[in-house]
Amino acid sequence: MKKASNLLFSSFNRRRITKAAPILSRNYISDNPPSSSLHSTNRRLQSCAKSQGLIFLVHRFQTNSSRNLDTLAEKPSQLSSRQRSLREKSNLEEALESAKTSEEMLRAFKHMEACFDERELGIASLKVGLRLDREGEDPEKALSFADRALKALEQDGKPSLLVAMCLQLMGSISYSLKRFDASLDYLNKADRLLGGLEEGDSVSVEDIRPVLHAVQLELGSVKTAMGRREEALFHLKKAVEIKEVTLEKDSKELGVAYRDLAEAYVSVLNFKEALPFGFKALEIHMKELGHNSVEVAHDRRMLGVIYTGMEEHEKALEQNELSQKVFKNWGLSSELLHAEIDAANTQIALGRYCEAIDTLKGIVLQTEKDSENRAQVFISMGKALCHQEKFTDSKRCLEIACGILGKKESASPIEVAEAYSEISMLYETMSEVETAISLLKRASALLEKQPQEQHSEGSVSARIGWLLLLRGEVTQAIPYLERAAERLKECFGSKHFGVGYIYNNLGAAYLELNMPKSAAQMFAVAKDVMDVSLGPHHADSIEACQNLSKAYSAMGSYSLAIEFQEQVIDAWEGHGASAEDELREARFILQELKMEARGTSGKPLPQNSLASRNSTPGGAPLDLNSASSMR
Repeated sequence: MKKASNLLFSSFNRRRITKAAPILSRNYISDNPPSSSLHSTNRRLQSCAKSQGLIFLVHRFQTNSSRNLDTLAEKPSQLSSRQRSLREKSNLEEALESAKTSEEMLRAFKHMEACFDERELGIASLKVGLRLDREGEDPEKALSFADRALKALEQDGKPSLLVAMCLQLMGSISYSLKRFDASLDYLNKADRLLGGLEEGDSVSVEDIRPVLHAVQLELGSVKTAMGRREEALFHLKKAVEIKEVTLEKDSKELGVAYRDLAEAYVSVLNFKEALPFGFKALEIHMKELGHNSVEVAHDRRMLGVIYTGMEEHEKALEQNELSQKVFKNWGLSSELLHAEIDAANTQIALGRYCEAIDTLKGIVLQTEKDSENRAQVFISMGKALCHQEKFTDSKRCLEIACGILGKKESASPIEVAEAYSEISMLYETMSEVETAISLLKRASALLEKQPQEQHSEGSVSARIGWLLLLRGEVTQAIPYLERAAERLKECFGSKHFGVGYIYNNLGAAYLELNMPKSAAQMFAVAKDVMDVSLGPHHADSIEACQNLSKAYSAMGSYSLAIEFQEQVIDAWEGHGASAEDELREARFILQELKMEARGTSGKPLPQNSLASRNSTPGGAPLDLNSASSMR
């Protein structure tokens, strides 16, 4: 994968002699490969910008007096000392630009240091930094040249495209060194600087866009690595918008960009937003490459993942089958294998357990012993058998999978952690809660070492806390739930539905510990989040409101308890006949509260489940990764 700075470097050299800014074409926008993996949450975002902004830099070169010596009439022997100095500088610059290796470039730069002052070396330092970053062998040295370039080019105190390029390069290198805070600082400065240049008229928009595109992609990469995926989406979408105005509307590269953006939305479980971008990618690739292209197959597999997340499993299976045909035609055995596993999982979701098992028996013969693919096949087999309530056979399959995964923890920690989390859910279904918690703790230990997987760690912590609550281990549950809430707020924003469920469970924990005031605070946050993310009439939003009423009742604040209980009744009334039982119970609780308020009854309030019964809509424990797992 080429980094944005690498592509800017190649454009830098290629464009030095050009005198008029050419029309931006697809060749200066993307070097995306012809296919992309669906493991987007674990791979670095692809950069796809070549810099027309460096045309501005080329003009700076061309106005330098050392570039105009060919117009002099004197012969070399007749040149003045000043002219000889300019000729020498010109030759040194030519040597730098014609260098074929980084070693040659560094030697040329060292010679330049004797003839140029520090300010004049700014552009040369930037070029060396770009070259070293492209080769990737010595990022610290590349960073030192980028920093040197920045200090030289900032001396006039005026914002420029070259300064923005230095900041982008420093952000890119800092990212590769996993210095995410520093990277974010450099890239934000570049973003602000470019925004100011856009508002002015000193640089053309056509020159700014490629550099801005590179900055947006890097910001998306860094924020994804920091677990701030919702924020990363803003930058990724902005990068696609830049492509939309610079590429032809049916460009293959634009199609890949749409698919990458769909993947990003899937990673935060926003399937509704992902779907149109998936279809845009498919439409472009079918038109430009034909129905039998590999890009179309990847688009269809992505659509299958999206439909699975939307629980439209028949549509998911249809897209999967179409993608398999293409993979088979091209002899892409690895992609075909993953698509076949996806198909088996979709069959399980549709309740076709025997069919899924037959599919998996055929797949397992294609896998290598002790491979991650074989482990995944046995996990899916265990899932099908679990649904058939063949628990002994299911556990045997899961034990085989765990045996394989245990050998892969060092090589593939993220994939293994995701697999442990999936297996834990099956053990939970089989009432093996202790085993489920043990597997989740193993997953958490792997994920906490991966800064880009904070969202996954938060999801795992939430599930551990929820399971501990179910076992009555309330005190032990609270730290896991608190850590999960903080992680998920950082990654998905404070109004994400998953955050609401965690706060609801925290409220239940505090109420269980006879801390109604703390419980009311947690339930109030849960209700606020769910009202925004799910709507006030969603069943889980109503449950949060019900729990808030109970907390105020436990505090003796009956007026507030009655107020929220009346909101519960109003919400259930909106559901009509489908919620008659819930409405009847809510009215009974209201009457009890009024009696308690008058002091005429000592009867306790009915105890519904205070912890979120399912932790997520649809009956599955909170898992912010399972739907986006794209193996």
